[in-house]
Amino acid sequence: MNVLPESCVAVILSLTSPSDACKSSSVSTVVGSAADSDLVWDKFLPSDYHEIVSKACNTTFLFASKKQLYHLLCNPVLIADGKMSFKLDRPSGRKSYILSARQLSISSSNDPMFWTWKSIPESRFSEVAELISSSRLEINGNIGSKKLSPNTKYGAYLLLKITERAYGLDLIPSETSIEIGNQSFKNTAYLRCQDDKKQRLENLFYSNRKQMMKSRVVKGDDRVMSRREDGWMEMELGEFFNGESDEEVKMSLMEIKGQQLKGGVIVEGIEIRPKA
Repeated sequence: MNVLPESCVAVILSLTSPSDACKSSSVSTVVGSAADSDLVWDKFLPSDYHEIVSKACNTTFLFASKKQLYHLLCNPVLIADGKMSFKLDRPSGRKSYILSARQLSISSSNDPMFWTWKSIPESRFSEVAELISSSRLEINGNIGSKKLSPNTKYGAYLLLKITERAYGLDLIPSETSIEIGNQSFKNTAYLRCQDDKKQRLENLFYSNRKQMMKSRVVKGDDRVMSRREDGWMEMELGEFFNGESDEEVKMSLMEIKGQQLKGGVIVEGIEIRPKA
């Protein structure tokens, strides 16, 4: 590498990955200089980074190089008037988004009898939606595939919390789905309550009814929520491969067949992020 001009080394490194370019910095002075160059990091930045930077909310991007900008974008950035969050995956440069609850279509969310909108300190967004009481739970989101990194496998995850007053959530599994082009992924998931004692009581008194109601929904894995590092819970809605065509990705979680009242779900949004 040392016998090549720095510009040639930069072109070679631009064909690798951000992780490989960072590792190459310690090889030699020439390679290190090339690995830090704008020529390399301009290739790793998304093609629409100008638009993302211009629409960032309450953030001033001060950077002396494209490499610095890349690493700034590896931290969550609020965009779209604070209703979406964007970040880059540091090792690969692939894009991920979080659509806030205000960016989703939530059935009856504007009726204060069923839902309430409020601010909580642990959310990255100014508002979250909390289900007060309803027999229907229907959450839909969509995003254009062109916003995402091409030729990448993605997963979609509903971000939520279950309150201590939650009820009626796991008597019947919710149905989840992902649709993009001719790809369709359907599954089932339980919004498990955090109160184990409450779960045991519901299983004791409603076990027969739960089995009867479960026969109404599609067969699936009956997934449960998992805890995230940021303190929220997440429910995987499904996965899809994003090619290079311009499609709409449709994501949903729905429980409309049980007919029982339910409440105590706090919805923050839906995250669309690359999968390994």
